[in-house]
Amino acid sequence: MRTHPTEGDGKHLAGCAPEALRFGTEGAGPASPLAASQQQREVRPLSELKRTPLHDLHRELGARLVPFAGWEMPVQYPAGILAEHQHCRNAAALFDVSHMGQVRLDGPDAATALERLVPADVASLAPGRARYTQLTDGAGGILDDLIVSNAGDHLFLVVNAGCRDADIDHMRTALEPAVQVRELADRALVALQGPMAATVLARLAPPCADLPFMGTAEMAVEGIPCRVSRLGYTGEDGYEISVAADEAVRLAKALLAHAEVEPAGLGARDSLRLEAGLPLHGHDIDATTTPVEAGLAWSIQKRRRQEGGFAGAETILRQLAEGPARRLVGLRPEGRAPAREGTEIQEPGGGRTVGKVTSGGFGPSVGGPVAMGYVETPCAEPGTELSLLVRGKPLPAKVAALPFVPRRYHR
Repeated sequence: MRTHPTEGDGKHLAGCAPEALRFGTEGAGPASPLAASQQQREVRPLSELKRTPLHDLHRELGARLVPFAGWEMPVQYPAGILAEHQHCRNAAALFDVSHMGQVRLDGPDAATALERLVPADVASLAPGRARYTQLTDGAGGILDDLIVSNAGDHLFLVVNAGCRDADIDHMRTALEPAVQVRELADRALVALQGPMAATVLARLAPPCADLPFMGTAEMAVEGIPCRVSRLGYTGEDGYEISVAADEAVRLAKALLAHAEVEPAGLGARDSLRLEAGLPLHGHDIDATTTPVEAGLAWSIQKRRRQEGGFAGAETILRQLAEGPARRLVGLRPEGRAPAREGTEIQEPGGGRTVGKVTSGGFGPSVGGPVAMGYVETPCAEPGTELSLLVRGKPLPAKVAALPFVPRRYHR
């Protein structure tokens, strides 16, 4: 999703569209490893695609716009994916993530009620703090991953774009009428990410400098009322800023006016999160995978492990106690050929199949191909030699510790 902060390291429902797609990037550096199957499914006319409040600004900036989870979104700008990726690693990049769902939960027992649907400890979440978690089903599968924030008198949630309608229906069915579930459809969301993000934003909103990692607060940015949260999906320090839709362009232009900031699209967002070892819903995590298999056990706090009481608790708690049969791992292919989603993972030399790649592509900061995928637990130890069946040929690879590059969240 998402916004996936890997909180413990420092971050959907059936029928949800995957939260990514693969795009060609002719003349723009390496192709983003976003799945082509999603783009092929986006067959609706452009006139039927939703547009974010920043759509006209994207066109003004020369963005290449593509169908994505029912939205017309920028995959890259003229500089290209490689340049956008490196700019985020070295300075600051601005992403439009307004396609993601913003949801407000109201009710005196909203936190306790939400805990029936997620394995995180929401009840103990202090005001002004955010937490990464997952909506799980009865079998322990991941319906979606999301960010839950304690906004004081309500909970503020951000869910993935491809699942926003299904997520909201799911929560309304499970929580109402005791808890009011309201989609904040009149708001936009932008992400300012990179080592210079705090410096830039502090010029426009000095209080942001005091926000800790996974902290959230309402504040004015260049005089515009916003909710600013210190988290993101790139492995870098940064912020996600929720703003009224009719103020989104003014906010984006105010941020882009700083020399350190350049716009970045979905292509760079995907390569950045892959290098940071952050799983992508619809690819690395979905209803067929559990939080334990996906390496997200850190997001299940002690009380929830002891008490259970969430969807899929029986399966998840058993896997916590006994270990899962498979695990999500990092993979470093030898050579330059990338291993894309769906590539078979085999024993060395093209032997028995032991897993499948779920995300893969070129890592600009790594300087070579990187991938993630599920393998049988005995094969999950870093350094384990495996083969990847690329174009019918077994290519050598090794299991790698995640992340591929250090995460640089604010501490």
